[in-house]
Amino acid sequence: MSAENHVNESILSDEIREHQRKNRIDHMTYLPDMEDIGSEVMDKVISEVKGYDYDSYTEADVRRALARDNRSLEDFKALLSPAAMPLLEEIAQAAQAETRKHFGNSVAMFTPAYIANYCENYCIYCGFNCHNRIKRAQLDEAEIEREFAAIAKTGLQEILILTGESRKKSTVEYIGRACQIARKYFRVIGLEVYPMNSDEYAYLQKCGADYVTVFQETYNSDKYETLHLAGHKRIFPYRFNAQQRALMGGMRGVGFAALLGLDDFRKDAFATGMHAWLLQKKYPHGEIAFSCPRLRPIINNDRINPMDVHEAQLLQVVCAYRLFMPFASITISSRECARVRDNLVQIAATKISAGVSTGIGEHGEEVADKGDEQFEISDGRSVDEVYHALEANHLQPVMAEYIYV
Repeated sequence: MSAENHVNESILSDEIREHQRKNRIDHMTYLPDMEDIGSEVMDKVISEVKGYDYDSYTEADVRRALARDNRSLEDFKALLSPAAMPLLEEIAQAAQAETRKHFGNSVAMFTPAYIANYCENYCIYCGFNCHNRIKRAQLDEAEIEREFAAIAKTGLQEILILTGESRKKSTVEYIGRACQIARKYFRVIGLEVYPMNSDEYAYLQKCGADYVTVFQETYNSDKYETLHLAGHKRIFPYRFNAQQRALMGGMRGVGFAALLGLDDFRKDAFATGMHAWLLQKKYPHGEIAFSCPRLRPIINNDRINPMDVHEAQLLQVVCAYRLFMPFASITISSRECARVRDNLVQIAATKISAGVSTGIGEHGEEVADKGDEQFEISDGRSVDEVYHALEANHLQPVMAEYIYV
């Protein structure tokens, strides 16, 4: 590309962004095609988060939380506070005991499979965002079949299907067909795709999907607005209520996460936990899961100033989730290095990915137009390597937690 063309493209990009800024939609207002279920959950969470002064908690508050068998919302706040950091060893021991009580020494294994990376959102921190000049790709049905067959040969029986957030390219029907193909090879099928209406979740559940994970990214709606500049993802309440719509659509389980580092991690972790807790009370049959990702480097990401979340703080969040919601599944991402992941599954995490790639079509036979990765992973170990690492730490790898009869 010539320097002149590069300058012209830069000017054009600036013009596009200025046009988007002037015509930007209200991030709190539903678009016409979005189902509004009228849930009260969001208002409760946002109100509680705004009043959460974590610096007001003391060591005595943390010790009271540790002494209880069932932790309240106030206990959860204390466990996430700075006052808890000097007691992190005791908190980790309590979390480990809670994990063993409910999960034994079992750790579930799965792998994510990215089948498309087209995206219509402009999220400034994400490698897939629509303005990033990356190689885009989408697997067709034959390529999806090869990809899933290759993953199944590793012995894994659970898969997480991911796409970029493009309804035009990755239609509900396309995702449904991927679920139908996956059902031939796997016992458990998860989805991490764009938020949908409850009838669309019901359709995907009939196609074979078991659970839905949605990252809220940050629960600070003001910060959320500055990070999500265009696309359906800009609409904060529609994304927030995705898990409830998934449960209404018949999904067996739902997953929650904030991308730790985008904003105040203590408030985001608290909001994530409260969100899950309220839905567990509203839908007691629903299986609850947490993911605990920290922000990782991505392509062209020079426009945000991440807030540091260190390993000790990540441990604090994971343990607080376990003590607050002892039956919840907790996944530790391949964004973390092998050492961190191996430690966390010995304490509080109960699910781990293996053989991970965030690119398109990288498990099966070579795809001619392979797509770029969403972010850089840190733990690239194979399924066998993760399996044997769990065994070496006296843990039991579990390939599927659920069996259809």
